[in-house]
Amino acid sequence: MTKLFVLPLILLPWIPAILCTVTTVGELTVLEGESLTVPCHYDPQYAGYVKYWCQGSMREFCTSLARTDDTRLTNRAEDRMSISDDPAQLVSTVTMNNLKEADSGWYMCGVEIGSGWTADVVTFTYIKVIHGMSVVNTQLSGEEGSSLTVECLYSERHRESEKKWCRSGDWSSCLLTGSEGSYEDPSVAISDDRTRAFTITLKKLQLRDTGWYWCCAGQQKIAVHVLVTPRPTTGLCVTYLSSAAESVTSPLTPSQSVAHLSPPKSITKESWNSHSHILESLLMCTTLLLFMAIAILVTKLWRLHKPQYPFLGLRRGKQESIQTHSV
Repeated sequence: MTKLFVLPLILLPWIPAILCTVTTVGELTVLEGESLTVPCHYDPQYAGYVKYWCQGSMREFCTSLARTDDTRLTNRAEDRMSISDDPAQLVSTVTMNNLKEADSGWYMCGVEIGSGWTADVVTFTYIKVIHGMSVVNTQLSGEEGSSLTVECLYSERHRESEKKWCRSGDWSSCLLTGSEGSYEDPSVAISDDRTRAFTITLKKLQLRDTGWYWCCAGQQKIAVHVLVTPRPTTGLCVTYLSSAAESVTSPLTPSQSVAHLSPPKSITKESWNSHSHILESLLMCTTLLLFMAIAILVTKLWRLHKPQYPFLGLRRGKQESIQTHSV
């Protein structure tokens, strides 16, 4: 009986963690030297509680880095870690600045309950700080004749490294930034602001520019695919047809109809010469048809009167024989 009473007392501190929650993203990756913002969402009943941010994978051994009720912890370590709370939106926000590879590890968003009998409500996230490169968009597209911008990011240790833009499969095509961190020609412009980002602008895109490219900083590189789509050619036709339809459907006043009538074109020597061959062809066809009609008519008349001549000869022979016998 005693054991049945002790078991609920042991589980009591964990009841809030089971029934009520704090949530955030499970894993984040960021380049060395950059900043990171982590939102931690909590249930409405925790709006008035203290929120904290600590490093570690266990509650009991978590190193506190920032708390909403302790500005000294917020300003510690050169303001690299800070936390703010927005009870109206039910979210606390953690900001980590100038991250190093050593900052990689497990972190915990927590709500401090403030009671020895109840455990804090927490959630964990893993942050991975890497050195290398990333790109804002790995798939980009632009219309033929337009421009397109690629934004490449690099870690702090590659600040002074040479930046390159290369076509995949052809390393001889690489375009390099000079000592001033820039390059430009009629089709490509590269600009490095030396603040962990450089941009490549592709100007006057052509269909042959479609393909894979490499964004490079030192020995680090990342692939980018560029797709150039054909320029649409039906725009003028659609505009013309729509304007023609409007002119047909919309009623016109007599003054408007007269104003829109085009003046008659005068007949010139050039226009007559351009159409004379058509008139000649029509005249020849008419003459040929006339001759054919006359020939057909003559043939029919000849066939119609041809059988009458033998009967006429036979009738005359009979009359002559009759006259001979009578004599």
